[in-house]
Amino acid sequence: MAQVLVADRYRLQMCVGRGGMGEVWRATDEVLGRDVAVKLMLGHEHDPSAADRFRMEAQTAARLSHPHVVGVFDFGTWDGKLFLVMELVDGDSLAGDQSTVYSAEQVATVAAHAAAGLAAAHRQGVVHRDIKPGNLLMDSEGTVKLADFGIARFVDDPSAALTTAGQIVGTGLYLAPERALGQPASPASDVYSLGCVLYQLLTGQPPFRADSSTALLYQHIDTPPAPPRQLGVPLPAAFESFLLSLLAKQPEHRPQAQAIADWFSSGAWRDQPQHQPYAPHGQHPQHPPHAQHAPPVMRPPAPPLHPHTPPPGPAHVPPAHLPPAHTPPSMAVPGPRGSRRAQQSTENALTELSIRRPRRTAAVAGAIAFVICLLIGMAWLS
Repeated sequence: MAQVLVADRYRLQMCVGRGGMGEVWRATDEVLGRDVAVKLMLGHEHDPSAADRFRMEAQTAARLSHPHVVGVFDFGTWDGKLFLVMELVDGDSLAGDQSTVYSAEQVATVAAHAAAGLAAAHRQGVVHRDIKPGNLLMDSEGTVKLADFGIARFVDDPSAALTTAGQIVGTGLYLAPERALGQPASPASDVYSLGCVLYQLLTGQPPFRADSSTALLYQHIDTPPAPPRQLGVPLPAAFESFLLSLLAKQPEHRPQAQAIADWFSSGAWRDQPQHQPYAPHGQHPQHPPHAQHAPPVMRPPAPPLHPHTPPPGPAHVPPAHLPPAHTPPSMAVPGPRGSRRAQQSTENALTELSIRRPRRTAAVAGAIAFVICLLIGMAWLS
């Protein structure tokens, strides 16, 4: 099939991928003279719903036009097979080596690009529902694009899901808690899946793993993810805090896709945030994300003052104008221009303080003597 001409226009060159629904070929559009990717639907005659999902993918992706979404050029039937012609991404998916660890800088770029593509889909009412490393394509220039809207659905058209009632569609390692509970997918579900992918890129493993699909679903629902820095990942605190917000168990506690794209592209992930860095779903940020993360201004503490050293100031105070070192600040003796009345008031206060102390001591001593006498009397009577 290496030199087959599809629909009298697209000449297949080599197969670059296979999946459950078909094959993806690198091809040449001989009409426009450009390289394209041709996805062939195989075996759909035995599964009518698969053909409907394939058609839905074409219609959904064609509805989107964004630099971070793989574009769709054509769709049709050839030799009894459905085909989809897409933009050819000269690169590979992020699923190459599951244990590959990316730097914080690289993951921030992936996050900004993927979230921007998701935001474009969400604005059109489209939920991807299958965000995973294999559906994030990176070209030779480092640009990330969303691919494979085969199980996407429109938020305003529940009948477009094209799945059996109660069936969970998506990849378990990246499945949002609400979907594990059987609830409908939403834009917040895509955000959670993206958070799982970013976590895996940083740590080399997804946030949750289990021996069975049931145990895995329970972990998504109940178990908090381990912070990446606990796993030895050198990550800024702001980055880690924001990433964990994508993995919030409640959908309304996760940021919106556009807020994620803005936050990572602004470079705010490098610093410690001072304010809430995102707008949860259903809310709108009141300030641009990049304006909310100025690092706090740290001032060194003032050095301790020596008891006999005057405090620093714009001018030096002569020692003669300072109160004696043993005088409490609240009873400092006025300067030469102070009134005699103020001096007399200070002396009276000191005298009263000296009188009160002996009286207080005598009262305590009397109370002790009374208790001793009382004890002696009781012992004599017994």
